[in-house]
Amino acid sequence: MHDAFIHDVVIAGAGPVGLFLACELRLAGVAVVVLERAADPHAPLKQLPFGMRGLSLPTIDAFHRRGLLQALTTPHPSTEEAPPHWKLQPRAAGGHFAGIQFHRDRIDDSRWPWRLPGPVEPPLTTDMQHIETVVAARAEALGVQLMRGVNVDVDGVAQSDDAVTISAAGRTLRARWLVACDGGRSTVRKAAGFTFAGTEPEFTGYSADLTIAEPNPLTPGRHYTAAGMYTYQRPGIVAMADFDGGACHRMREITREHVQSVLRRVSGTDVSVTALQLAATWTDRAFQAEAYRKGRVLLAGDAAHVHSPLGGQGLNLGLGDAMNLGWKLAATIRGDAPPGLLDSYHAERHPLGAQVLDWSRAQVAVMRPGPGSRALAAILAELIDTRDGAAYVAERVWGVSLRYALGATHPLAGRSAPEFSFNDGSRLGEHLRGGRGVLVDFSATAALREIAGQHHRLNYLAADAADTLGLAALLVRPDGVVAWAGADAGDLPELEQAAGRWFGRKR
Repeated sequence: MHDAFIHDVVIAGAGPVGLFLACELRLAGVAVVVLERAADPHAPLKQLPFGMRGLSLPTIDAFHRRGLLQALTTPHPSTEEAPPHWKLQPRAAGGHFAGIQFHRDRIDDSRWPWRLPGPVEPPLTTDMQHIETVVAARAEALGVQLMRGVNVDVDGVAQSDDAVTISAAGRTLRARWLVACDGGRSTVRKAAGFTFAGTEPEFTGYSADLTIAEPNPLTPGRHYTAAGMYTYQRPGIVAMADFDGGACHRMREITREHVQSVLRRVSGTDVSVTALQLAATWTDRAFQAEAYRKGRVLLAGDAAHVHSPLGGQGLNLGLGDAMNLGWKLAATIRGDAPPGLLDSYHAERHPLGAQVLDWSRAQVAVMRPGPGSRALAAILAELIDTRDGAAYVAERVWGVSLRYALGATHPLAGRSAPEFSFNDGSRLGEHLRGGRGVLVDFSATAALREIAGQHHRLNYLAADAADTLGLAALLVRPDGVVAWAGADAGDLPELEQAAGRWFGRKR
């Protein structure tokens, strides 16, 4: 790395968020270098069962719209030795809130009139290592410069009007833009002076692979006790929440004796742990950056927000950041971004991040030891087992309710675009593979073709579908979000305004 060379974008962190963002930028022709501390991307905690992740609808849509869904759903070597407890139940589980499951047969999807079935329906589960492998292969194919084994412990960040300089371990790197995707302890975020605020943890969480002596007193499944919560999966996979204020997270060595002591206290049994194969800790600390952009430095993923892994929304939130930011930053670098486009990244994603943090905090409140929390959990379980209750929780967990406040009048505006199946056999997602926006015209109106031709990176698609949801046309951003929709293709002023706001007018 040389001082005189300036990259378009440097991304710190080659996890799924950093890699996905790099792919988005390369798709738009931007030069990207990704720096990653770990020399080897593989790690036991990224594999099943600890690396299991449930993917939300916006994440499934994002992978579909970039042509990665088939690779993601292809069977791979990292398979479970035994299915988790929720897969052994007679009713198909859709997810959970604080361990209270909702079931697919209870969901009233008539509440979602603007949604059409996609190629894969939730819940879709995979593991972190498989996600990284798929996205890394895509990044390599697109020509992303990926540098592993590089110390990204940033000592300082200095900005000028046209560049940002990063100092790390005696090296200097210059870029037009820097994006921190380096996790909850982001050194880039700290060096750039972002304010990171929130609530401190109530518990230390444990994920462990144990050998347990017989007779084994633990019962498979999730259990709430007077001291916390634990989940057990045979033969020795354990997750625990010990309400100690987060005192043991990264504060002491995780030994067999320590894990056994915590497990005995939380489970209320005399379980004996004879060997500890693997263990990690985590907490419910919930913090968020007050701004996602500071000059030429941006935050995404855990660098922008951290919370407990309850419900598995952290990865989905981070990938949503990458999908939202990529095309906006690329347009800014190309010089064809309309005014305020890059600032809309914070405006759209920060409120959603705050919602997820509160969703996490609410689950912790239900999980706390004590009769009050158990009584609250019992009431919530009854509500979640109703059709409206299950649909509400599914909306939040699956991301169906995601909607940006774009100011357009149609109720579909700001939502993920319906996955229209066109009469020529194609799907809408396939028309978004190139990372360009699409103006879908079900009415074949000449004026709409003309509007599309006046704006940067906006394709025109005259198509017909068996179910158009009563629409004459809709404008879809590169990230798959509906910017405008209308039942009358002749009502053009709002469409022209939306096209100019998101795509910029050609000179």
